Amino acid sequence: MADPVSANRGGAGGAADWAGPLSFPVVTDNIDPVAYNRAAWDREVENSNEWTQPVGPEVIARARAGDWSVVLIGHEPVPRGWFPAELAGAEVLCLASGGGQQGPVLSAAGAVVTVLDNSPRQLDRDREVATRESLAVRTVLGDMRDLSVFPDAGFDVVFNPVSNVFCPDLAPVWREAFRVLRPGGILMAGFLNPDIFIFDVTALDERGELIVRHKLPFSSLDLPDAERQRSYGTGPIEYSHSLTGQIGGQLAAGFILTHLDEAPHHADATARYMPGYFATRAVKP
Repeated sequence: MADPVSANRGGAGGAADWAGPLSFPVVTDNIDPVAYNRAAWDREVENSNEWTQPVGPEVIARARAGDWSVVLIGHEPVPRGWFPAELAGAEVLCLASGGGQQGPVLSAAGAVVTVLDNSPRQLDRDREVATRESLAVRTVLGDMRDLSVFPDAGFDVVFNPVSNVFCPDLAPVWREAFRVLRPGGILMAGFLNPDIFIFDVTALDERGELIVRHKLPFSSLDLPDAERQRSYGTGPIEYSHSLTGQIGGQLAAGFILTHLDEAPHHADATARYMPGYFATRAVKP
């Protein structure tokens, strides 16, 4: 799970598992967002971002007993009815969902889980829980836009919590999710309300003031270097995406939308006035 906005301010990538030294890339006009955000989320693990904290043994024990829940948006549990009626044996791809949270819980509940994420350190968190709890969780390092490591129609569920805010373009994400799902397969996606990005970051964080400043679409790369460093620090690059790109993009890829939900952003002042997150459930015909 990757929570934007709060993750960056002072809180995801097909290849096999990878390990290497942390790097601290400098933002340039020719930045590679995958490489930059990989290092940024590795740093978030070092900084103990809430979405990098693996679940404890008690959570896994409850999941094994049938008492489980996972989140797509904020801290809101996904309705159990969004999942297949029988989760045991279902092939689940946790897409850009590293951190040792959703994947291990779903595995303990009986699913066959693969976690793909752009951050090696986030995947380490999943392996940490899997080793501790004797769970079979496959981890894959990769870009959420490129699932070529996976065959067509290999999964029953694609579970994608808030993370595409770190991805420059969405159409490949939805096309690939559609391809790797079996007919009748379910896509669950959480994403940020793009209107969050219209507000001045410093005023929002430091004073809780909602001052409209930015046009949409917006990326943190649009800010002057000094302001970006002040507002986002060494956190990942963020991109606003329209609801047309989010929901319309799923429909264009061939999905049928079945459910829509929303929740306030739990970590900033916008929660008093507007939903900060949306969640969708869609199926592949």
